[in-house]
Amino acid sequence: MEIAQSIVLGIIQGITEFFPVSSTAHLFLVPWIFSWQDQGLPFTVALHVGSLFAILYCFREELALIIRDFFCGLRSFSFEGRQDGKIGVYLIIATLPAVAAGFLFERYASGVLRDPVPVAAFLLGFGVLLYISDRKTVASKTLRDMNLADALFFGVAQAFAILPGASRAGVTITGGLFRNYKREEAARFSFLLAIPVIVAAGVFEIRHLGYAEMFRWSFALGVGTSFISALFAIRFVLDYVKTRSFTLFVVYRVVLSVVIIAVYLWV
Repeated sequence: MEIAQSIVLGIIQGITEFFPVSSTAHLFLVPWIFSWQDQGLPFTVALHVGSLFAILYCFREELALIIRDFFCGLRSFSFEGRQDGKIGVYLIIATLPAVAAGFLFERYASGVLRDPVPVAAFLLGFGVLLYISDRKTVASKTLRDMNLADALFFGVAQAFAILPGASRAGVTITGGLFRNYKREEAARFSFLLAIPVIVAAGVFEIRHLGYAEMFRWSFALGVGTSFISALFAIRFVLDYVKTRSFTLFVVYRVVLSVVIIAVYLWV
């Protein structure tokens, strides 16, 4: 892979992983538009690992509290009064539907659905859902208010992220908004929820990589640029939605879906 292409894809991954616009769609569309060779799923997962490092860095203090309270709760067989520990439990519960969906449908989603028309349809359809949820939400709940039903709702929403164009961040934020979470809180839980999913995908796909591939410059630069651009994206989204809606991202999704169909019909 050209080093320049690797850097471009790393930047795209880092930004679109946390903007609710679908990183999978962009990592498919950019090579398609420019006739680049398909980078393959292992490289895509490697780019996600770069984004994972960014999440761990940005949420390091919050994660430390969650992990500490989680294991304290396990030792005492009670999470009463341990809200950070409860969030850890809810992260595990919300991850299970995505793991099941990946196990059952990953081959289908990464095959026949990785086509411009389905990608455009999912960008548009789930973009509309994001807009509806953003307008409907009462936006009053924080992560401290989370319960089992909320966690399952987040998890089922995340399971739809297997569809290219749906956007993992987009569907989980949409789920949170439908459950009346504040925009920033829905985005925060969405980003935390990416950690177990990316770890699981990385462990699953790393077996396909040889040592020579893992230490190629293209891989290293892709992971590095994904990490740096993801840091920007996480901080931007969390600051942006404190005072603004997700309409900007919805408009982008609609415009992109129209452009995809136009290009597809033109060529």
